[in-house]
Amino acid sequence: MIKKLWIYLLLLISAIVITFPVLYAISASFMTTQEVNRGALIPSSFSLDNYIQAFKSVPLFHFLLNSFIVAFSVMVGQLIICSLAAYAIVFIPFKGRNFIFFLLISTMLIPWEAAFLPNYITVLNLGWINEYPGLTLPFFATAFGIFLLRQQFMTIPKELYESAQMDGCSRFRFYTKFALPLSKPILSALGIFSFLTTWNMYLWPLLVTNNNDVRTVQIGLKMMISAETGTAWNVVMAGVVLVLLPTLILLILGLSHLKRGLTQGALKG
Repeated sequence: MIKKLWIYLLLLISAIVITFPVLYAISASFMTTQEVNRGALIPSSFSLDNYIQAFKSVPLFHFLLNSFIVAFSVMVGQLIICSLAAYAIVFIPFKGRNFIFFLLISTMLIPWEAAFLPNYITVLNLGWINEYPGLTLPFFATAFGIFLLRQQFMTIPKELYESAQMDGCSRFRFYTKFALPLSKPILSALGIFSFLTTWNMYLWPLLVTNNNDVRTVQIGLKMMISAETGTAWNVVMAGVVLVLLPTLILLILGLSHLKRGLTQGALKG
């Protein structure tokens, strides 16, 4: 019994340490500048003035909308492209499909930073600077997504696929009526993962945008920090909370799907 109490106490302390930055950001978003500067942990009063000021300091609502459009587009694009690629690798026999699959997997060893320059040159030549395609299309296909869905599709019995073909079911119909419905948990996991990853991107949107029309909210937060006029950290924290809120809601609502999806079919093949 004492051993369990020590374990729960350790878990409680670990949880407080891990969540402290988020809790402090929420608390600081209600503080005055003086309270933040003197290192207070709890605001003396709760007011929405900092949140109002956050929207006034930069076009934060426009940045939030841009981030949602970009993240949602990448999520849908990844689900479509990765599922089609994984389906072809598993169910459509063609010469060299294993080689192509392992070639795709090998790209996971290449850091994304190494692909910045060729991707930027491609986007520049296509005229997609300050355009949504430049922010979204380079992320529509990922080796991780293809691998995840390939492992899931391999759990679908081949007998089901063969019997469906004998009944006149086309490959695309099997994909839409059988493969995708049977893979809902892992599709949900990939969708949540891609949305959160894209929402938190900073460097790539900074490279391919140079005006506020399509800039995302991560750049907006950086714009709120000024070395010349001084930074109102309570206002910045209010902006941080606004940025964190959609991701926290999505993560809480989809946590069970994320865990089940990442483990389902992971040991197959």
